[in-house]
Amino acid sequence: MDCPDDWFPYETYRPHQKEMLDLASECVSNNQICMIDAPTGSGKSSILSALIPKAKGKKILVAVRTVSQLNTFIRELELIKRKKGHLKVAYLVGKRKMCMMGGEGDIYRMCEGLKAFSTSLMRDRAHRGSLIPANDPVLKTQLRHQDSEHPLLCPYFIRSKIYVEGGEGLKMVPSNSLKTKAEQASRRIVSPEKIHEICGEICPYEVMLQAARDADVILLNFHHLFDETIREQMYQTIGIEPENTILLIDEAHNCGETVQSIQTVTLSESSLELAQNELSHMRGRIGGVEAVLNLIPQIQNFMVSLKRSIKQEDWFDPSIFTRYILNGTLYQKTDEISDDLLRIAEAIREAKLEKGDFKESPVEKLTEFFIKILQSSGDDSYLTIYKKTDDQISLEVRNIDPSKTLSEIAKSHRSCIMISGTLSPVESYKLLYFGELDVKTLSLPNAFPKENRLIFCAKDITSAFSMRRDRDNQNRILDYINTFAGLKGNLAVYFPSYDMLKTFTANIPKKLKGKDVFIESQDSAQATSDLKVFMSLPEVNRSGIIFGVCGGKWSEGLDYRGEMLNGAIVIGLPLAPFNDVRKMINDYFKNKFGKEGEFLSYTLPAINKAIQALGRVLRTPEDRGVLLLGEERFLDDSVKKGLPPWMQDELTECTINEFKSGISKWR
Repeated sequence: MDCPDDWFPYETYRPHQKEMLDLASECVSNNQICMIDAPTGSGKSSILSALIPKAKGKKILVAVRTVSQLNTFIRELELIKRKKGHLKVAYLVGKRKMCMMGGEGDIYRMCEGLKAFSTSLMRDRAHRGSLIPANDPVLKTQLRHQDSEHPLLCPYFIRSKIYVEGGEGLKMVPSNSLKTKAEQASRRIVSPEKIHEICGEICPYEVMLQAARDADVILLNFHHLFDETIREQMYQTIGIEPENTILLIDEAHNCGETVQSIQTVTLSESSLELAQNELSHMRGRIGGVEAVLNLIPQIQNFMVSLKRSIKQEDWFDPSIFTRYILNGTLYQKTDEISDDLLRIAEAIREAKLEKGDFKESPVEKLTEFFIKILQSSGDDSYLTIYKKTDDQISLEVRNIDPSKTLSEIAKSHRSCIMISGTLSPVESYKLLYFGELDVKTLSLPNAFPKENRLIFCAKDITSAFSMRRDRDNQNRILDYINTFAGLKGNLAVYFPSYDMLKTFTANIPKKLKGKDVFIESQDSAQATSDLKVFMSLPEVNRSGIIFGVCGGKWSEGLDYRGEMLNGAIVIGLPLAPFNDVRKMINDYFKNKFGKEGEFLSYTLPAINKAIQALGRVLRTPEDRGVLLLGEERFLDDSVKKGLPPWMQDELTECTINEFKSGISKWR
């Protein structure tokens, strides 16, 4: 009988790695949920070697947030396959990366529309005796003459299907070419960067869907798992039964934020105006349009009334909103509005698809908003909020508690294993995600050599709002940055917000202590370009210093190995801005968890952002670096308890003079 050791692809285990794998194996055997906090270098991806022998015919789903994390698991699976031989792997990343068609609009909507039109024409031709769509002359002609900017047919999908005669008539099935390529892709474990080479003229996403039906391990991105609509469609398509599926979730500290983002809907004044214009063009063509149009001025007036508020963000009462907008209309209840909007939105959507327009319509956005408003009236894990930006009002239905979704997903699967390098304190995340559910937890120490790192915490600076304009505090922060910049190699300085970043870099020179200076741009393309230059400097014997934001583009999900980064500072505690909305969120969690509630909802996410930023430095056992938490509040027990145990143990309190002395001998 297979055991985890038989599948482990390395000669020896890393420190504490066996303990982690044994817990994962035990939880699968007992159909349990477990959460594992394992710092970088613990060998988390090897958990697969503990899950595969326990699967016994059940599928293993691995949910990842980024393509780089997906590639990490692909490399691990390749090593396992070399040792054991028989293993089939498939992955389902975002369609944007796999689609051969390109074009504008929602990629999932475009795919759905193209497949629907293609299938309709393919079926019609099959009934006329043309069972191989790729060879059909009519389809070929249609493809040749279709508008490339607004296509209605997908040649890659057409080539992936054929029709066969069955007991119930014609049936569309995978073509032999699709099945062959799916088999090749799953057995060879082809990376996302090379999948197009394998697929050629066949749709890569269809290839991977086909491969997933027979795969032992399926890798997918967070949205495939946490978006209920996508998950249900995907599971049905590839025949996944959650109760017979083992779920492994990487970067689990990001699960809550992902769920909240998916389940939050915003309606702006401009999008409401666009919906009004779209509905005006549908007058007389769809029933109920006139009633909805009469409703929109009420919504607009409600938004205008909020502009008198002096607050930039605040809660609005959904019951008052409902009464206000229903006044003088034909509607009695909000669900009547939702029903009409759903029907109208579907008609508009079909009309747009017929024209090859795959963008989300403004009416669909309005429909989503009303569905969420209706949901929020009976669910206190949603808040109704307005925001005021440049004299424009937007209304938002925000999910503030992802635990219901996470609990349902975890419980519905045979077993659920959640792992992360910053899932600390793991008991806090357990409470936040699963409440009183029975969940096994494990927190591992840092496996990297202590002598390769110095960890400081400044006790004489802070980003607390009351001290941000204090001249002495500002000067000490600058002194820490200048002292730190004197270290050898590439370095990083992270701030709690873009506003604070701009304040401290407003007068910074292009070079600091001989290092090239890079300031994180809010423009994604510029930030990516600058980062590439920064990371390439060690190759030409130069060094730089980046100034970024905690939770920004340069502080999470990046792997600065070796000489790419030799030290990092986090200035301040990156707490979310505190206002009335934030107080309501804190009160919700205090009501749910007692005195621990505010720590879970407010302080813990800030600590995690700081740890993520510092975690960019030490990525391998050979990496060396200096880490500094530039914030006195990290020394308070109420905040310090959120740091990983190994960091708490090694933390050295310092003043600016003690910091200068402490790093003077670091080489």
